[in-house]
Amino acid sequence: MRVNKLTIATLAVVAGLSLTACQNEEDIAADPKPVTSSAATGGDTDQGQEGTATGTGSDEDGKADDCRTDELEVTASDVTIEGDTVSTVAVEFTNGGGRDCTLTGYAGVDLKTNAGSLSAERTGEKAPSVVLKDGKSVWFAVTYPVNDSGGSGARVTGLVVTPPNETKSVTLAWPGTASLPVTDGSGTPVQVGPIGSAGQGG
Repeated sequence: MRVNKLTIATLAVVAGLSLTACQNEEDIAADPKPVTSSAATGGDTDQGQEGTATGTGSDEDGKADDCRTDELEVTASDVTIEGDTVSTVAVEFTNGGGRDCTLTGYAGVDLKTNAGSLSAERTGEKAPSVVLKDGKSVWFAVTYPVNDSGGSGARVTGLVVTPPNETKSVTLAWPGTASLPVTDGSGTPVQVGPIGSAGQGG
């Protein structure tokens, strides 16, 4: 019966937790060093923030078109500071497309776990439009609860990132804590912040 209860509780986490990064700008490292990185060609990706100056336009209105998944290199880093009440992963997008492009709003974030996939909830913060110059980077934060329950929890096996206004995702190795606490769904959710919510000085 205990095994069944744990399985049901774990599934409740999967169903109730939306994995989204909420950001604590003062606590996020100024220049996170990525743990994993790969070109966005259907492999793993992370996102970040830098170079928000206006770029050269490529659409009819003179504005930069949306960044495409294949133009972005994505990496993810654990930037949790000791003593924080939640843990934080910073995801970085680096523009390698040879043109300026625009990122607006929130990226899609899902955590792969041994109990299924968890979608991060959006923090609800204002999500500005960022023109990402070629060769520059921008970051956003993913926050998640600390597993201090004393149990093994739900084991995180991967991080799936989808750039804003895109359908193609990139799967990365998870750089954060190995597990999430198993709860009844009433605990701290996994959250994702808007583009620009983490990185160089926050």
